[in-house]
Amino acid sequence: MDVIVTAGGKPSPGQPLYEQTNGGYKALLDVQGKPMIQWVLDAIGEAAGPTRVVVVGLPVYSNLVCSRPLTILPDQGDMLRNLRAGVDEILENSPETRQVLAVSSDIPTITPEMVDWMISRVQESDHDLYYNVIERGLMEKRFPNARRTYLRLKEMEVCGGDLNAVSTAAVKADNPVYDQLIGSRKNPFRQASLLGFDTLVLLMLHRLTLEQAAALASKRLGIRGRAIRCPYAEIGMDVDKPGQLALVREDLARQKVL
Repeated sequence: MDVIVTAGGKPSPGQPLYEQTNGGYKALLDVQGKPMIQWVLDAIGEAAGPTRVVVVGLPVYSNLVCSRPLTILPDQGDMLRNLRAGVDEILENSPETRQVLAVSSDIPTITPEMVDWMISRVQESDHDLYYNVIERGLMEKRFPNARRTYLRLKEMEVCGGDLNAVSTAAVKADNPVYDQLIGSRKNPFRQASLLGFDTLVLLMLHRLTLEQAAALASKRLGIRGRAIRCPYAEIGMDVDKPGQLALVREDLARQKVL
């Protein structure tokens, strides 16, 4: 399966990681001696399932490597346009491609096994969107100080993952809600309001199950979506703040010692 790695974004003055990046690309932050995105590319390259990789959001001269064929495309302005540029690049070379992995560049603790696990989940069915959620207990056990934002459902509290899968048709579809949902990805209540007042009410009353949430979102967006209870906290351990950057640096330093 082909993989798109979204890597756009330079923190602006006043944003949490501005001082760490000095106005540069977040994806290129140093993590234990190499760019943060390189850890992600290494995991993808060592997995059995990926075929080729498209990084979108960085200059083509970025000093990145991958054992799979690698293409680097410049930032298109926002995450949705970056995804579409990645899909266009993949379809130009493989027009028959129906689904791709979509991976964020800021989850450096993922492993090849996790990438292959996700590919296996996609091969189990034929959906437009496969979205990982991680239960709070699992997340806090693995990363006690991660300070993630959790969504309280009827049966559990979850945070979103950053290793997912999407159909090429869904990415290319002209749906104005997509931009709004992606722009609100750190605000679950804002996303729920975009999907409908009834969804927001059920969420606020903690009466919405994971399966119901996936069904409502699929209906409103006109896609077939599948929510997956992910067993890997690393897939949800993205780096948005200095404390999270320090956490992944310490975690990967311990792994190098072991």
